[in-house]
Amino acid sequence: MDFSAFQSAIVKIKKMPLPGEDSHMEMAPMERLLELKRLAHKAQSAKKAGVLMLFYPSPQNQTHFILILRKTYKGVHSAQVGFPGGRFEDVDTTFEDTALRETEEEVGVPSHTISVIRKLTDIFIPPSNFIVKPYLGLTTLNPTFIPQETEVEDIIEVPLAELMDDGILIQKKVSTSYAKDVDVPAFSLQQHVVWGATAMMLNEVRQILKNSL
Repeated sequence: MDFSAFQSAIVKIKKMPLPGEDSHMEMAPMERLLELKRLAHKAQSAKKAGVLMLFYPSPQNQTHFILILRKTYKGVHSAQVGFPGGRFEDVDTTFEDTALRETEEEVGVPSHTISVIRKLTDIFIPPSNFIVKPYLGLTTLNPTFIPQETEVEDIIEVPLAELMDDGILIQKKVSTSYAKDVDVPAFSLQQHVVWGATAMMLNEVRQILKNSL
């Protein structure tokens, strides 16, 4: 989709009702649903984080967004695909500040060049005991991405047209922190499998865009 048309259309979502947890649950493994019910009480004391779903124009003025492939490390999100973002820090006034700061640190897009369109639905991640607060934003620049060496293995640039294609919906067998070799709903994007919390958040954006573009 032409970015100029996307930029004009995206303002409509500011007042649209969010699909919310229903859209999350469509991409949630059954084991995760059970785990969420069992650990729901922990959400009251969970750590907080902000992430950004950033849309931007390609050199051909087509609409893209980015995902990142995280480094391999000793942790529950090792080598997974996600959005730029991270934990709320003392330097942050709001969770939007967190999402913008972390995006600049992790992929090199200056926060002052990003317009945040709206906040999306929070999601609780039991394995790491985090409540993640996602934001949708855009930059009118074609960014020069600079991956943070210690955190980011690769930057994945995804055309909006690919996200809108129903052919990206797949089932994938994975091992999670609470189950082994289970089939989970996922998205296949740029030859990467996107599942879990990232897929759940992305599904809300996908539904919003399908209803507004």
